[in-house]
Amino acid sequence: MMQKADDWAIWLDFWHMTHVRHPVLGERFAACVECVSPMNLEHIQRFAIESVRDKLPMGCSVWIIVPHVRAVLFFPTVHRAVSNVLRIRFAENVADAGAIRRSFLIKPLLTTNDLLHPSRGSQSLCVWADCLGGGKGVRNCVKSFRQMALVFAVTLTPLLALPSVTLAMLPAGTTLEDFFMPGTQPGIGKGADLEEPLVGAFEQCILCHDASTPTATFDESTAQFGRWAASMMGQATRDPIFHAALAIAEQDADFAGSYCLRCHSPTGWAEGRVAGAGMTDGSALTGKDFDGVSCSICHRLVDPVYKPGISPAVDSGILASVTGGIPVNPGSGQYILDPVDRRRGPFDLNADHGGFFPYHAFEISPFHQTSDLCATCHDVSNPIFTKQMDGSYALNDLDAEHPTQDKYDQFPVERTFSEWAQSAFALSSIDLGGRFGGNLPAVSTCQDCHMEDTTGDGCRFPPIFTRTNLPQHNFNGANSWVIRAVRQLYPDIETGLTGRSVNDAIARNESMLARASDMETYVNGDTLTVRVINFSGHKLPTGYGEGRRMWINVKFFDETDTLVTEHGAYDVTTAGLTTADTKVYEVKHGLDAVMAASTGLPEGESFHFALNNDIVLDNRIPPMGFVNANFEGVQAEPVGYAYADGQNWDDTDYTIPPTAVSVEVAVYHQTTSKEYIEFLRDANTTNSAGMTAYNMWDMFGKSAPVEMDFVARDLFIAGDGDGDGDVDVDDLPSFVDCMAGPDATPAPLDANWDAQDCLDVYNFDVDTDVDLEDFAAMMDAVEP
Repeated sequence: MMQKADDWAIWLDFWHMTHVRHPVLGERFAACVECVSPMNLEHIQRFAIESVRDKLPMGCSVWIIVPHVRAVLFFPTVHRAVSNVLRIRFAENVADAGAIRRSFLIKPLLTTNDLLHPSRGSQSLCVWADCLGGGKGVRNCVKSFRQMALVFAVTLTPLLALPSVTLAMLPAGTTLEDFFMPGTQPGIGKGADLEEPLVGAFEQCILCHDASTPTATFDESTAQFGRWAASMMGQATRDPIFHAALAIAEQDADFAGSYCLRCHSPTGWAEGRVAGAGMTDGSALTGKDFDGVSCSICHRLVDPVYKPGISPAVDSGILASVTGGIPVNPGSGQYILDPVDRRRGPFDLNADHGGFFPYHAFEISPFHQTSDLCATCHDVSNPIFTKQMDGSYALNDLDAEHPTQDKYDQFPVERTFSEWAQSAFALSSIDLGGRFGGNLPAVSTCQDCHMEDTTGDGCRFPPIFTRTNLPQHNFNGANSWVIRAVRQLYPDIETGLTGRSVNDAIARNESMLARASDMETYVNGDTLTVRVINFSGHKLPTGYGEGRRMWINVKFFDETDTLVTEHGAYDVTTAGLTTADTKVYEVKHGLDAVMAASTGLPEGESFHFALNNDIVLDNRIPPMGFVNANFEGVQAEPVGYAYADGQNWDDTDYTIPPTAVSVEVAVYHQTTSKEYIEFLRDANTTNSAGMTAYNMWDMFGKSAPVEMDFVARDLFIAGDGDGDGDVDVDDLPSFVDCMAGPDATPAPLDANWDAQDCLDVYNFDVDTDVDLEDFAAMMDAVEP
């Protein structure tokens, strides 16, 4: 131990030295140098490098962890000189240092408590190393550690004022093993989960299920192929936004693409063109892999829960032979596929076709009419994180599969299925007056709304069997522009798109958005209340949250129809949205302090979805049947906002300007925000996918907002006591109270009404009171 005379004292403390033999990595050890004051970061870098450079044999890597440091300088020329042997990570605190250790697969040779001296409570510089083999390499490492410590002791100076520069520490050291999930595993042939290849939609399915040459009863209004092709399901692998996000995910976390492509190119993934080094970026995909979520994928899905007497009998053996095991709670593309080409669906094709269906093998599968099938890809969880007792999400020890493989123990990226599963729709069918469902009078499952029942044929060839419960393969959603970009980027012969099919698909999506909600407005004194009601079976909006949002736009006008005030203004030229003065419904993910320190990215909101481990905000409107405890149980509870149990609406108040006499209110939905598309453009350092996505966004209207609801009304309607925009029997109680005189206590919707409010609303003859003379006018105004 040695000590300087001034206050910048340092102790060399090697009683922390740990040395073990790892069965794979060889020699692994750690040491600490402890000091009582912050160190000069520039010296830490330079002398750490000088003491290690050229002293370690190839095959050794060293990690230096400095707790309690927020910003550092790291020069590229120096970094290149030691890139083969040295890795420097700087942490903000002890917990961050632990996260860094986990990100580098370093086992806890030192506990987090060891990072603070037990008696002095001082800071520590700690070093871990892995060396393949042993002997001389280990001795050189130890020697370099001691030299480094001595240099620190002699040269230590006060902390310099350094600019805030974040050290890039990506990609995270993840492996394919970190993204392993149960279910069918990649590969085809003997000994693999798939015995027969998946069928390309353009190879076979188009022959029988396309209406390019319509028959008498089989046309574009019901044909499956064309509508599937014009959906985001059909173009999931061609989506330019996906490709831009995929590139950044691969930059952020090695092999993350295998996790993304499970759902976006399940054919490529299942047949083994994703699951290898250099393939997880999608570069090995070919041909039918770009069919997205294809016919063969969905119609070969096997229910992971075998139900005797309900599931196809063959499924018992299939489930028993799945090499990856059965998913705990399916999601994130944890599918089980029929090993052979038996096409599954809810109908008995033999019975429908005179006792024998000649075209392909099939199985009757009730699973295909349940929302459980949709859970396969519409609950998405990041398996590199595990939920902690305090509700946070910590990075796992890397190069190992998730310890439980339960999606509810992983970080929730999307919870659309779980939102539905905890809604009233999961309990029973609900009659929404034909809002959704097509031929169905009431709706319950995902298919009921997104594949509405219609009347038509299932195939273009005889024997013709017309159904009244034929599922429309629309897969309507909320995407308002990307399908146009796909058609711009790829020839129609590859996509199956046409100008008409694209326009029709977008129109169907916009219609679904309009049907998903209702809006009501109320005027109470000088306050306008806007209520947005969710009639969908999940949160509004739902799905992939990055860049997706919904907001309220309010415009107040004076007597000359001049705009007085606007809330939630959107600039169609710049795609900028004013958010501070209105309600924006969205989910925002981000990085907590530990993950920020581990990656070098800022703490807080982030579009780095592969690394995000914190939910910063989620104020999206819950569905009917919402219960806080139930949603919390599936990691879908509101964050930074509150909804009461049973509340499937949200109210927002706006102050009415004194000169305003009318108002226009709209609710808008946007698929891709300016902030998100600029992130995809600017953060992508791998390829041109980010710029391509941005150019398409710019070309096709900058993801122009879609109007979901609209109301135009006068602000003060004579007789409208409850402020709902009309005069009806609900307004009579408060009218009677106002007739009692100027000192009466009325009982309208707003309990804060006073005598002036009575005069403003019920004084039809414009005298000094509300009396019998106003009663006749009130009765005339009441709607029947």
